[in-house]
Amino acid sequence: MSAPDFKELMARETPKLLACVHCGLCLDECPTYRTSGDETNSPRGRLALWRAEWEGRLTPGPETDHYTDLCVACLACTTACPANVPYAELLTARREEQARRRGADWRIRALSPLLAAPKLFNALASPLRLIRRLGLRPHPMLPAGAPAIFESSAAYARRVEKALRPSRSRAALFEGCLMEAAFREVNAATIRVLAVNGIAVDLPERQTCCGAVAEHAGMPAEKEKLDEANREAFAASALVLTNSSGCGLSLRHALGNAQQDVVDFLGTLDLVPGAEQFPPKAWYDHPCHAFHGLGIRTAPARLLKAAGLEGRWSLAPEADRCCGGGGAYAELQPESSRAILEEKRALLGPLPQGALLITSNHVCMMQWSRIPGLQVRHAVQVLDESYRLAGYYSKI
Repeated sequence: MSAPDFKELMARETPKLLACVHCGLCLDECPTYRTSGDETNSPRGRLALWRAEWEGRLTPGPETDHYTDLCVACLACTTACPANVPYAELLTARREEQARRRGADWRIRALSPLLAAPKLFNALASPLRLIRRLGLRPHPMLPAGAPAIFESSAAYARRVEKALRPSRSRAALFEGCLMEAAFREVNAATIRVLAVNGIAVDLPERQTCCGAVAEHAGMPAEKEKLDEANREAFAASALVLTNSSGCGLSLRHALGNAQQDVVDFLGTLDLVPGAEQFPPKAWYDHPCHAFHGLGIRTAPARLLKAAGLEGRWSLAPEADRCCGGGGAYAELQPESSRAILEEKRALLGPLPQGALLITSNHVCMMQWSRIPGLQVRHAVQVLDESYRLAGYYSKI
């Protein structure tokens, strides 16, 4: 489908803008407004700019582009909005128009072909996996971890199934492009945890990137190609689990209700209990796209109980607010990203040694890893460690 010209866009999207009643409830929920104090840098301000453009009162240009770029797309405003303004749809439409007019960011254009070629991307990322495997952190946004360098998650899933023989049911796992290329240990933990609880895991070979990067950059044609590839790859899968909420939300656009967040799914099971764990302080922080996008509004209490953390964790302060990770946002808008993170970090107060921050999105993990002295883990990794301590993996 070709991108609409500006007049078509104006006719299609302006009626949606009229739903905004200018109540201002979105302001305090918006991370960029809270850190800047600039109402133009808020959902209400952006809607006003877009409406002025689409009604012909303002010429599209650098100023509106600037404020559109600064939106982290956390979707908190959609939760707060009493008028149900479809902000996410409007943002996507504005970014599509913007990319058509000036071109998508060169970094996204350069990355997109790699994301659409998982085997090549995984091969090129093998030095990064080696660096992490050796315990090195050349960049503060690399969380601690030890991914497999050569064994793919699909091959590992077959090995785990042979060793643990899960027989309760089967599910497909979306491996993710960055997750598989750089943070493969999260996929491995997901496979092990599901197997201990009787779920055998398949990873269809033809799956590809979820398309979130292309979608956020205003590249609908690229997104639709990836969606079609994933629809074909998962055509035979009634349940497709994702262990990154950003990927999950984007993949839901292609797969509908077949997609389910793995942390949400585990919360529906009578989980096998693991060994107790004793961090001095543990917080759970909601990923934005889980809370505001997928509608997962409760912390995974059952998972954390099975992980031996009952009574030893709490929600992070303002846990439903954005950490500033936002897919590629930390790279594209580093100053704003850091300001949003610092606001969140201040709410934690002094960190005891060994303090643990738990979330369920690898991009959030990367963002929180910038905080010195804070251990960061995916929720599935926390349960996985509990199972390791309990001895469930002796056969693997």
